[in-house]
Amino acid sequence: MNHLSFPRPQPSEIGERLRAEVREFIDGWHGNRHGAAAFSGFDPAFSEALGKRGWIGMGFPKRYGGGGYGLAERLVVLEELLAVRAPIFAHAVAERQSGPLLLRFGNEQQREEIVHRIAAGKCFFCIGLSEPDSGSDLASVRTRATKVDGGWRVNGAKIWTSSAHRTHYMILLCRTSPAGDVRQAGLSQFLVDMKTPGITCRPIVNIAGDHDFNEVHFQDVYLSDEALIGAEGQGWKQVTSELTFERSGPDRFMSHMGAVEEFVTALRQQPSAEGARTVGRLVAHLSTLRRMSRSIATMMTDEQDAALHAALLKDLGTCFEQEIPETLRLVLPTEPEPGAADGYSAALANVILHAPSCTIRGGTKEVLRGMVAKSLGLR
Repeated sequence: MNHLSFPRPQPSEIGERLRAEVREFIDGWHGNRHGAAAFSGFDPAFSEALGKRGWIGMGFPKRYGGGGYGLAERLVVLEELLAVRAPIFAHAVAERQSGPLLLRFGNEQQREEIVHRIAAGKCFFCIGLSEPDSGSDLASVRTRATKVDGGWRVNGAKIWTSSAHRTHYMILLCRTSPAGDVRQAGLSQFLVDMKTPGITCRPIVNIAGDHDFNEVHFQDVYLSDEALIGAEGQGWKQVTSELTFERSGPDRFMSHMGAVEEFVTALRQQPSAEGARTVGRLVAHLSTLRRMSRSIATMMTDEQDAALHAALLKDLGTCFEQEIPETLRLVLPTEPEPGAADGYSAALANVILHAPSCTIRGGTKEVLRGMVAKSLGLR
């Protein structure tokens, strides 16, 4: 049986100096906050302001607009932004995974035209992975790109596509050749301008009344040969490397910190031993998850394969987030009410409505646990 271990994270003195700068910047920002939820506010002006400070694409090479920092420094900035529920979702996907994907597998034209704009906070991405009737079986995608003169013709649909209605580009995974005996074979990735003729975006409003998700349809969408990312047929390898970035960051365990903060504020008015134990338990979990996340950043910096480590962190982190509402209610019962004047009641309502999605986005817990079990020789 294999042993899955997490190396000691690399300390970053530069990152800790950056922490104070980020806090000062946030204190002076007078734009929108996103209530109790982190990682959901869509504010292009805020993204552009961060880009001007060099805090987007911090790990990108300087020649493509990056700050020349490392992943450890990026995590410091991201932690501070998540802690105050800053509206970072406009640029988050592009900065977290689309930019790194283009830097690793894209052609020079894609890197020159797109990555600079991502780092400036002016270019936003969505991810075309999930499909109707496919569930979590990513290898079963049916959206097809057929080779035509000078490019590709795409037909199919994607679902649960966050912010597709307000982003500039999509990284699209589709089938370019039959799977054969290996279901993951024959998949390729494309860079898709969301204004391309033939693309229809239909809104999906969630239980909280928010329009974040979409169903995106492709009808005879023409993509040039230059839109192909990496090598034809290597889409599965490329997308799994991309998912390591999606699953390993603090956004996978800090998106409900607004509710925890409101809980601690309310607890000060009615302290109890049970409340103190609950706060201690939450802090212990957060400290462990943070250590794991920083450890994975160290692995990726050293160009180690961290896909399984990221899967484990994502499973533990999002399960932790999903447990937060009931953990808090056991100590300070209240009637959750969206938009209530009472901060704790409003925050609790927010996380109750959003918690079901935690263990779905970025890969369901069943898929992630299957990956970890297979690596440990348990299946």
